[in-house]
Amino acid sequence: MSVREGEAWRVVGHYPDGTPAEALAYFERKFADLAGEVALLEARHRQGGASAADLRSTAGALRERVVGAAAVGDLAALAGRLDVLSAELKEAAAAENAAARALVDEAIATRTALVEQMEALAARDAKSVHWKQTTAEVTELFEQWQGQQQNGPRLPKSAAQRLWKRFRDARSIIDKARREFYAELDETHKGSRSRKQALIERAEALAPKGEDGIGTYRDLLEAWKAAGHSGKKADDALWARFKAAGDALYGARADRESAEAEASLEKIEAKRALLEQARPIVDEPELAKARSALTAVQRQWDEIGRIFPREKERALDDELRKIEQSVRGREDVDWKRNNPETQARANDMTRQLTDAIAGLERELAEAQASGDSRAAAAAAEALSARKAWLSAIS
Repeated sequence: MSVREGEAWRVVGHYPDGTPAEALAYFERKFADLAGEVALLEARHRQGGASAADLRSTAGALRERVVGAAAVGDLAALAGRLDVLSAELKEAAAAENAAARALVDEAIATRTALVEQMEALAARDAKSVHWKQTTAEVTELFEQWQGQQQNGPRLPKSAAQRLWKRFRDARSIIDKARREFYAELDETHKGSRSRKQALIERAEALAPKGEDGIGTYRDLLEAWKAAGHSGKKADDALWARFKAAGDALYGARADRESAEAEASLEKIEAKRALLEQARPIVDEPELAKARSALTAVQRQWDEIGRIFPREKERALDDELRKIEQSVRGREDVDWKRNNPETQARANDMTRQLTDAIAGLERELAEAQASGDSRAAAAAAEALSARKAWLSAIS
């Protein structure tokens, strides 16, 4: 079968087993298939999502099939549409390539930043590193690196290998430093555990001493504080044993104090009764009787003996002390009043004042007799003052 295109005829193909109409229909279907492929390719380009480079390659292959195809239809128009589509796809492919390069550049920058962060961690002084936090940071950086590898664009092999080597080497430095740190820490913990175990054995050996071992236990406690850390779990277990040994000693003291307090109940009541007996002593007018009664109370007080707890003993002693201070105060006053030296000085002063009063009385009488009112007033004033002094010391 032949078809005329412009001024020339083109042989389309042979269809020997059918009529001319069937042959025409067959070759028209061939054209329709080609046109459908062109339309589908155009639709994929308009809808987006497919690679422009792939579509361009498909369009080139399709055009080769369209040109001179064994089909009846406007092949030139199809070829023209493919030419237009190829030009558009060329521009789109160029844009895609630029975008892909930008994504690669961005991915390289991102991974470079991860590398630099890892290298910064590796450059820290291992002695000042907080390893729990640093380990978490290393894990986070590695997870980000894996996320970039899985979800990011494919990097050029040379760039990918170079960055990975830097990242891996920095991570290895950190891992080595961490292992060395924990190895050294483990040795330190072992030493501390050994020291604390020895302290526990010494503390537990104090058990037979009971309360008398408390002083030694306190010294061991100071040594415990200086023994260092053994790791939280080990420290908790060791401390539980050490504390239990101390609790046994303090428990012995608590038992002794409890027994003493129980034994002191009768003594407390006895001393309270003595206090009730001693309180009227404060109001006894005769100092000798007051002193005698107080001495008797004090003797019985001492015979009763010590009281526990000490706080209750101090409270009772304070009550008795008030009564003692009252009697002692009266005794001090009495002593001052009856002291021979004091009495002698008072008698001498009394004698002088008595003589002065007698003289002033004579002067007053003479002034009154002579009518000298001025002299009489002076003598009367002086006389009144001497009599007041005499009354004060008598």
